[in-house]
Amino acid sequence: MASPKTVRCREINGELSDPIPVDWLTDRISVYGIIIQNNYVLLVPQWDGYDFPGGGKDHGETLPETLVRECREETGLTVQQDSLVSVSEDFFIHPYKRDYHHTILIYYSATVIGGTLSSSGFDEHEQQYAQKAKWIPLQTVPHLSFYNPVDSVTLIQYVQSQVA
Repeated sequence: MASPKTVRCREINGELSDPIPVDWLTDRISVYGIIIQNNYVLLVPQWDGYDFPGGGKDHGETLPETLVRECREETGLTVQQDSLVSVSEDFFIHPYKRDYHHTILIYYSATVIGGTLSSSGFDEHEQQYAQKAKWIPLQTVPHLSFYNPVDSVTLIQYVQSQVA
């Protein structure tokens, strides 16, 4: 009899879990915005690093709706989806809920069309680890730590090349 399939999930610090059965996983679709304006990129400080604004898709929500909602919640800004930049996947452990996810991560370039920077839309978990979004100079991006499983610097450079 074959052993059940297992995977290892990534902790927020990048460490991998012990193997877990795949039936412990919850599927999750996440959408993120890469927003560049005047040689700055909009990032959300988290722990001692950064991530793009974005997060999990709600049931019945379209991808563009998720992008707009998540960016508004995490930055206070209203954005418009531009173009698809990247799609990847990851197995991770939610840092607070401690549940296991197989996530599809979808990255779009986006443009700010309104609002004011704010952290008032953070949920109870985000309030514990995130700070108000910041416009970060593009030249400092290669020196930053990111809390996501993608090559954030390359994605930012790609989007910058498209808006230049």
